Amino acid sequence: MVILGFIFILCLIALIAVGLVQNKTQSENFKYGIVFDAGSSHTNMYIYKWSAEKVNDTGLVYEIESCKVKGRGISSYRNLQEIPVYLSPCMGRAKDVIPTFKHQETPVYLGATAGMRLLRFDNKELVAKILSSVSSLFKSYPFNFQGARILSDAEEGSYGWITINYVLGKLKEKQGPKNLSWRKNESLSTFGALDLGGASTQITFVPVNKTHTPPKMLRHFRLYGRNYTVFTHSFLCFGKDQALLWKLARKATNLQSDLLLEPCFHPGYSKTVATKELYGSYCSRKFYNLDQGDTIRIQGTGNFLECQKSILELFSASYCNSNDCVFDSVHIPPIWGKFGAFSAYYYAMNFLNLTSENVSSEEMVTRKMEEFCSTPWAVVNTTFAHVSGKYLSEYCFSGTYVLALLQKFGFKEYWNQVEFLSKINGNTEAGWSLGYMLNLTNMIPAELPPPKPFSRPTYITLMVFFSLLLAVVFILGSVIFQKSSHFWN
Repeated sequence: MVILGFIFILCLIALIAVGLVQNKTQSENFKYGIVFDAGSSHTNMYIYKWSAEKVNDTGLVYEIESCKVKGRGISSYRNLQEIPVYLSPCMGRAKDVIPTFKHQETPVYLGATAGMRLLRFDNKELVAKILSSVSSLFKSYPFNFQGARILSDAEEGSYGWITINYVLGKLKEKQGPKNLSWRKNESLSTFGALDLGGASTQITFVPVNKTHTPPKMLRHFRLYGRNYTVFTHSFLCFGKDQALLWKLARKATNLQSDLLLEPCFHPGYSKTVATKELYGSYCSRKFYNLDQGDTIRIQGTGNFLECQKSILELFSASYCNSNDCVFDSVHIPPIWGKFGAFSAYYYAMNFLNLTSENVSSEEMVTRKMEEFCSTPWAVVNTTFAHVSGKYLSEYCFSGTYVLALLQKFGFKEYWNQVEFLSKINGNTEAGWSLGYMLNLTNMIPAELPPPKPFSRPTYITLMVFFSLLLAVVFILGSVIFQKSSHFWN
C-alpha cells in the first residue's frame, strides 16, 4: 500500500506538471515604436505599441502616449545647441513609458514635413545640420534610431489617409461575400483625408476613376491583405500660416504708406510686423518690394466678405491652364464620399463652432463668420482670455481660409461630407504619424510565439500514460485495501 501510494502521488504530480507546463500562459509579445512629427510650427512625439503577431501581414498598432515638444518647429532653429534641450524632455518620457528591456529593439523615427521642405529651398546645408543634430541626440539614447528625414508631400498625405481609415476600422477584415466583384469595389468605402498644416495642405482619397490621374499623384499600399491605390497631393505654401504671410505680403506690395488695412483681422486689432519677417518666407518672398520700409503696421477692419474675396484671389485662375483644374495648376479627380479633416481644419472650425454637426446651411456659416469677424478685438480678447493672442487674432482668417479651401476642392455643402477630427475614437491623434508607423510594420517580420515544451503528440501521449497509470494504481490500491485478509492468507 505504501509503494502504491508513493506511485499514485508521483503520477498525480507528473500529470499536473505536464498540464501546467504545456498550457502555461505565454507573456504577450509586444513591440513599441516612437515617431516624432516635426511640423512647421511645432513637434509632437507619439509612442505606439503593437503585437508581434500580425494580422494579414499588417501589425495592429495603438497609440499609448503622446508628448508635445515645447517650442517652435525644428525648421526655425538656427542655434543647433538648442535642439537637444528642445527634444530631450519627450525622449525622457519615452524611456519611462517603454519597458527597459524593450529599449534596444524599439525603433525611433523623426519625420519632418513642409516647414523643412521650405527651408530646403533656401538653405540645404542648414537642413542637413539640423537633421544631423537630431540624429546625434537620438543615437545617445538606448533606442534603435532609424533615421531623421524629410517626408515627401505624397507620404505626408497618404499616411494621414491610412491613419483615419485604420482607426475608423475601414481597413480591417470585413464580413461579407468573397466574390471578386465585392473585393474589387471594397476599397471605395474608405474615408478621404484633408490635412491642413502651417506650411502646406494635403488631400488624399481613393478615386473612382484613375484613368486620367498622373501616376506621380497615386500611391499604392497593401494593408490587411488588400491593395489600395489612393490619389494624394500636397499644396506647398497653402498651409494656414504661409497662406496668411503670402496674403499680407501680396497686399503690402502696393502700399503707399506703412499702414495695411486687413479685413481678416478684428476691428481694433493692430500689430507691427517687420518686413524681414513678412517677406522672409519662401512663399512670400516673391512679393518683396525694395522700397518697403523696415516695418508695416497692420490694422484690422473685420469684414468677412472682403476677407473671403481677398483669400479667393490666392486661388486665382491664373494658376490654372485649363477650366477643370482646382488651383496651383493641379487637377484632382472628382470629390466623392466622406472625408475626415484634421489639424488646422479641426482647430479652426471647432473654435468657431462650425463643425459639420453644428451647420445646416451656407447662410448659417456666412452669418456666423460675419458676426465673429466684425466683433471688436477688445471684446474677443476679453471673451476668450484663455486663448493665446496669436491664435485668437487669426481665427477669422483661419475659418475663412478653411471655407475657401473646401470650396475650391469641390465641397459644395461640406457639412454633409466632412467630419472634423482631432482624436479618433477618443485616444488616437489624427495625423500622418500612426499611418507611417502602421505602414512600417509591413517591413517588421512577424514573430511566432515561443514553442510549447512538448509537441502535441508527445503531450497527448504523456497525459494518457500518466492518467492510465494513475487509474491502475488507484484500482489496484482499492482492491488490496478491501481484500486485505485475502491477500494475507
